[in-house]
Amino acid sequence: MKHASAPPPDAEALTVRALPGLKEIGAQVWDACALSPETLAAGDETHNPFVTHAFLSALEESGCVSRRTGWLPVHVAVERAGQLLAVAPCYLKSHSQGEYVFDHGWADAFERAGGSYYPKLQVSVPFTPVTGPRFLISPGADPDSATAALLAGLRALRGETDASSVHVTFMREAEWERAGAAGFLKRTDQQFHWENDGYATFDDFLEALASRKRKTIRRERRDALAPGITIEHLTGADLTEAVWDAFYGFYMDTGARKWGRPYLNRRFFSLLSERMADRVLLIMAKRGGRYIAGAINLIGDAALYGRNWGCTEDHPFLHFEVCYYQAIEYAIAHGLKRVEAGAQGEHKLARGYRPVLMHSAHDIADPSLRKAVADYLQRERAHVAEAVDVLDTLTPFRRSTPDEQA
Repeated sequence: MKHASAPPPDAEALTVRALPGLKEIGAQVWDACALSPETLAAGDETHNPFVTHAFLSALEESGCVSRRTGWLPVHVAVERAGQLLAVAPCYLKSHSQGEYVFDHGWADAFERAGGSYYPKLQVSVPFTPVTGPRFLISPGADPDSATAALLAGLRALRGETDASSVHVTFMREAEWERAGAAGFLKRTDQQFHWENDGYATFDDFLEALASRKRKTIRRERRDALAPGITIEHLTGADLTEAVWDAFYGFYMDTGARKWGRPYLNRRFFSLLSERMADRVLLIMAKRGGRYIAGAINLIGDAALYGRNWGCTEDHPFLHFEVCYYQAIEYAIAHGLKRVEAGAQGEHKLARGYRPVLMHSAHDIADPSLRKAVADYLQRERAHVAEAVDVLDTLTPFRRSTPDEQA
């Protein structure tokens, strides 16, 4: 699968290649695309850690993504006259696990009708429900033409691999619009993010809340640490193998209970620490001299991205303290604009996190399945938009009085 297909007709001398792993492309070349102004335009994040070569290659080299796990790397690269225009992190998949944009119903319906939904192509960061660039544009390349070439290359790869469909998930809105203009089906969902409205301290944030909500959060924080629990923020050189051993125990316990089989192995966390320790923040809870709970976050230039949590002792409100309130404190102290706390969880509303739209785009080969999914997505988008509007009225922030509005 190293060489892909004929170029799109309007792209002179265009070559599309499917790369069987990031070893096929150097870190400097990949990151030049992932972190280019063309890739990151129209957003506030200047360093999305999840699309870097360090993060994605750690998933590959640890074996978390592979043919065996059902995530076979087939990264798409588009070149013109030997010059790289754009790349996209892409995987040939034999299941729909670890994606957080759910298409199990589509797969079941197609299988019942006699079709084969798998394999499918997934353009994403595996196991990571975080919005970020999916079409990584080379510095100086035109984003519109480079994106069009990538989309054409993905469709060609879909045909060559006999995949039923292409799914681009947790993409940025500008990419979503471009994919929609190219005929991809557009989907939305929601998450809950905390926004930093220029707060200097956590108490400043609390002052923006209604009195009752403010008191509730203070009580939760007090109760979470009442049994003699202390909190540590660990990053960089503080991330020793002993610390990772403790955190991995938490991760395995929670992963086994939630998913049956955790997606990430122990080697992945060591590789992550070797390659990007300064972009990793572990928030760890300790009691009686030993760690009892923790959450892993990745640090962007504009946001803190909360990922996995686990514990070996259950204490009331400790999850909220470690995952939400400590993350807010870190973001305020470091001037970050927001905290993205991962998928799902309407309980985040009461902790000051607001509903935000997520975007994905889907290209389905079978005309009947495509029509059915298109009809469904039209209704789903309307429902999601309505739900976001309703949920935004349920946040704990103080409502402006008529005098304040005047």
